Amino acid sequence: MSDRSSRTAGPARRGALGTAVSMALVACAVCASGGSAQAAAGGKTALIPGDLLVSRVHYTGTPSMITPGATVLPTGAVAVADGSFAHVWDNVSVDANFGVSAPVHLDQITPSGTAVTSLAVPDGTPGASSRGHDLLTGSFSSKSELALNLSTGGDAVTFMGYVAPANTLDASNSNTPGVFDPTNPDAQSVYRAVAELDANGKFTVTETNAYSGDNGRAAVLDDSTGRYYTAGNSNNGDGTAVPGTIYGTGAQLVVPAHTPEQAQEPGQPTPAGGFSVTQLPGNTKADKLGKDTNFAGVAFHDGVLYYTKGSGSNGVNTVYFVDTTGTACPNGVGTPAPGAPLPTTADAFDAETGRPASNMCVLAGFPTALAKSIKTPDTGTPANTSSLGAIWFADATTMYVGDAGNGDDSYGDGAFTAAAAQNLAGIQKWSLVGGTWTYDYTLNAGLGLGVPYTVPGLPTGTNPVTGTPWTPAVDGIRNFTGRVNADGTVSLYGVTTSVGGVSDYGADPNKLVTVTDDVAATSRPAGESFTTLETAAAGDVLRGVSATPGTPGTGR
Repeated sequence: MSDRSSRTAGPARRGALGTAVSMALVACAVCASGGSAQAAAGGKTALIPGDLLVSRVHYTGTPSMITPGATVLPTGAVAVADGSFAHVWDNVSVDANFGVSAPVHLDQITPSGTAVTSLAVPDGTPGASSRGHDLLTGSFSSKSELALNLSTGGDAVTFMGYVAPANTLDASNSNTPGVFDPTNPDAQSVYRAVAELDANGKFTVTETNAYSGDNGRAAVLDDSTGRYYTAGNSNNGDGTAVPGTIYGTGAQLVVPAHTPEQAQEPGQPTPAGGFSVTQLPGNTKADKLGKDTNFAGVAFHDGVLYYTKGSGSNGVNTVYFVDTTGTACPNGVGTPAPGAPLPTTADAFDAETGRPASNMCVLAGFPTALAKSIKTPDTGTPANTSSLGAIWFADATTMYVGDAGNGDDSYGDGAFTAAAAQNLAGIQKWSLVGGTWTYDYTLNAGLGLGVPYTVPGLPTGTNPVTGTPWTPAVDGIRNFTGRVNADGTVSLYGVTTSVGGVSDYGADPNKLVTVTDDVAATSRPAGESFTTLETAAAGDVLRGVSATPGTPGTGR
């Protein structure tokens, strides 16, 4: 598997997802087990400005879905566990691509954590959609997916998923139909898709051939260009023969469709930009094409498009921006040129060097060391050891960046020791000083990094496959959002990542947490500590969080 944390699943089914057709999401009461959706009056549910939306994936697989010793998985491996939660994830021991597609719910809650309603994304099950054939599923157990982002105008929320029915296997590393890589061991074909939700519960979806071999992780709609800008990764094969897996990696743009899904014919991936380590001084040897842009998060601020990279052994794990002028950072590092236009057409790449015509740049002040050169542990000073995720700007000189943690499940003396020892995991704060971004501190007090917590419904004792307790622990925060308060503080809401527990800890029930920070502070104020708003039930995972459309003070 090209990225363990990017697993999600489901075989392709052309025509299975009603994409740009406007569909009303089905409302249901928020319930820990996922539950079945109940239709709202009028077939759709208006969202309340000022609330939060949380993406939740609910496992619906059954024991009989997989027969140990008999079921052949899409990669050709024979299953070693049935479909019951949580032992189903033991199959990752024989299939590194293993995952199961699952229904997605967008839970609306108040900022204090009170449940309001839940919107069930049509997943193809009877009664889930009035059209019957419409569906969009998410991932179990991919913790890198389903980030939620408000549009630049604040009137819509976007995320990415799969054109695949629930309870199907290994779609996250499948090819896309228009970008077929014969070297990919997961040979099925599944479209990725961008979903958009407006304030009235109107839901539209646009298919894409991007992210063949891996996953789309985040999408944001820019109202000025009318395009989605997406983040993710591609390539689950040798990556040398299929342009769509090398030039279509990471930063993509997708034009929203305005036709029913059955009428859509997605073209080739459309890269919005790219980066090569050869842009940085002293780096004369290029990485494997495309792997420098294994992106996790995407965000807009003041007309500039930003990305983060936080995984993979190639490239630089850092914060980037797209520079369409070609002049903002001649040595691969800089700050955005005022008024630079956004990319609206496919970027061009040199087939030999992999370098883009419209370069992406490392944001000045953020790490520039190659990921493969960093061997030291987290010391509390960013040096490309961080697993970066979402970005959020409180204002023009204050940026917060999610750090998902080190993914190390070493265990001893009642704790996941490597997770507990982290300094950078949580939400990092950066300030712009003299044209360069400067690291201030990381908010992680109260997260309980590495400390196991109990979830009813999980097995007890020790998982014999991993040798660690079934109880998970917080590893960091990948996706989060924030809002600016009148008193000079910001309220941040984050979804935690986990270590431990099940064989693939992306399936561990995780948490929704919140903290308030003083925007003006450059050293962490005493007493600032996260509190937990929600802990997912066994069989559920939380993935992304955003404000509802129309919410003021979101700091875009």
